[in-house]
Amino acid sequence: MARFGTGITVLTTGGENPHGMTANAFSSVSLEPPMVLCCVARTAEMHEAIVSSRCFAVNVLGGRQERLARHFADRRRPRGPAQFEGIDRWPGKHTGAPLFADSLARLECRLVEVHDGGDHSIFLGEVLEADWSSETEALLFLGGGFHRLGWGGR
Repeated sequence: MARFGTGITVLTTGGENPHGMTANAFSSVSLEPPMVLCCVARTAEMHEAIVSSRCFAVNVLGGRQERLARHFADRRRPRGPAQFEGIDRWPGKHTGAPLFADSLARLECRLVEVHDGGDHSIFLGEVLEADWSSETEALLFLGGGFHRLGWGGR
């Protein structure tokens, strides 16, 4: 799968014990209604966070956010609210999940279905709200490393 380039997201959940996780197993599913999916290992802390909160946010990372991708992929980072210290963010109005200021796009989602995906669960979320920035450089993962790709934007 290292030969398949993907965008990078940070999934987040809110509440008293917010959590974040870098993920590249993310895709758009439907435009009407707007739906997305993300895949999370059953052993990941994020799995229980999404199941218990029944909602999540997706921060689509821009080219200057590699530090965030690495931070939320690091199993040694602090847990709970401390993992978000120093990050320009705000709580989503629908989910309370942290939304990152400089992300290419931010989606707040309500969990509508969970499907078996081997050692992962496939979480299907209805997009409750979406917004985006004017950033024109995306952060990608390909060949085991991070890359940046710019475009003219819209």
